[in-house]
Amino acid sequence: MRRPWGKPGSRARRPAAGVTCAGPGESWSPSPSSMLRVLLSAQASPARLSGLLLIPPVQPCCVGPSKWGERLLGGGPHAGPGRGLQRLLEQAKSPGELLRWLGQNPTKATLQDLSQLIIRNCPSFDIHTIHVCLHLAVLLGFPPDGPLVCTLEREQMFHLCPKPSPPLQPALRGGQRLEAALSCPQFLRYPRRQLISSLAEVRPEDLTPHAMVLLAQHLARHRLREPQLLEAIARFLVAQESQLNSKVVQKLVLPFGRLNYLPLEQQFMPCLERILAREAGVAPLATVNILMSLCQLQCLPFRALHFVFSPGFISHVSGTPHAIIVRRYLSLLDTAVELELPGYQGPRLPRRQQVPIFPQPLITDRARCKYSHKDIVAEGLRQLLGEEKYRRDLTVPPGYCTDFLLCVSNSGAVLPVRTQDPFLPYPPRSCPQGQAASDPTTQNPAQRVVLMLRERWHYCRDGRVLLGSRALRERHLGLMGYQLLPLSFEELELQRGLPQLKSYLRQKLQALGLHWGPEGG
Repeated sequence: MRRPWGKPGSRARRPAAGVTCAGPGESWSPSPSSMLRVLLSAQASPARLSGLLLIPPVQPCCVGPSKWGERLLGGGPHAGPGRGLQRLLEQAKSPGELLRWLGQNPTKATLQDLSQLIIRNCPSFDIHTIHVCLHLAVLLGFPPDGPLVCTLEREQMFHLCPKPSPPLQPALRGGQRLEAALSCPQFLRYPRRQLISSLAEVRPEDLTPHAMVLLAQHLARHRLREPQLLEAIARFLVAQESQLNSKVVQKLVLPFGRLNYLPLEQQFMPCLERILAREAGVAPLATVNILMSLCQLQCLPFRALHFVFSPGFISHVSGTPHAIIVRRYLSLLDTAVELELPGYQGPRLPRRQQVPIFPQPLITDRARCKYSHKDIVAEGLRQLLGEEKYRRDLTVPPGYCTDFLLCVSNSGAVLPVRTQDPFLPYPPRSCPQGQAASDPTTQNPAQRVVLMLRERWHYCRDGRVLLGSRALRERHLGLMGYQLLPLSFEELELQRGLPQLKSYLRQKLQALGLHWGPEGG
């Protein structure tokens, strides 16, 4: 049942400005402007208007004067063609009665006056008021192709259609336009198109360090390996070399290492080497962060390594709040020197200063463990090989966490891990990659096979290039003598259930020439 107008005992809405309720026995003496305000109030709705036509009033209402309404009528109560509407308003006992009278007299001048008032003020209405007026026009029998309905529909379309972007103010040109694009709420939906178009419109001299840092952080955070944008950052870094300090440079260089992208800009590396030579003693953590990015790109400059491995630098960073993280990064850099830079003859990180690089799974893997394939792969290996023939999440020297590790004899037999030393010696002895030295507990040389899960988030957004940290880990494990067996997310996602996954793992292991005893399950 529809709620009557002003039902006694009910909690009424707060009256609009100029609207008061009359007590029993008092007359309802509306002004035309205030009655029109009630009919077109933002609190009205199509359902309520329909109810006004059907339900008689229970409690009379007194509507006071309003300046806004007087302007709608073009003056006072006796101004121009609004006089007929004024008389009708004065005689009506309620808004519902007014609507019923208007609906019964569609050809009267009073109704035309109301139509003209709405048309004249329609441009100032919000979308809700326009909807109410459209419903009112239908209830009062206005023709659908008449001026009132056409005007309201035109205004409705104007409110609903997307507005063109306002022209950029001078203060938002250049680099600030790029900053605005990076702050756009819809930016993440179309990052490449918006970024490239925004960057293309910016003159090089208008680019700001802040805008380029925002761009670099966005690319790194969302794994967007966009060559055009990365090359733009590299050109900016080269052009602004003398104006940038190492704390800004570390942020600009971050996406190159994370996204495993070495720019084509020929002055990129010489520029960074000059900045490192100039700034290395000023900001130790920033210096090491820059070198970490270059380590992922396999572009470590010898001169900078000499500096960070010097006793003075190591002593200095040991007393800073960043000592733990810097020592971990220096340990990784020392590993890179050991494995990838045989020609380096400078100082190294002392053994007593070395710490495990990544003693546990990376933060991103822990955060997304519920989306990982690791548990189901572990169950597949348990049923396929037996629980004693693999190790999960084992950290091998100098501190790389492996997903699954198998010990394999020279003949290809998968051995129980408890009978073997799962670690290969580090630093590695001179032997071909993938071949370990003789295991002292067995008569045959033993290999170590590492199953590497390549989850979707281990890749750049395009899904084809491994992130720099993942590529670095696999590269170093391979150089230390571990045989790698990658399991990509595309292949894992195709396996429907455990039986298919076991068959997939069996094919992968057998392709390496491995064999094992009676299979479980």
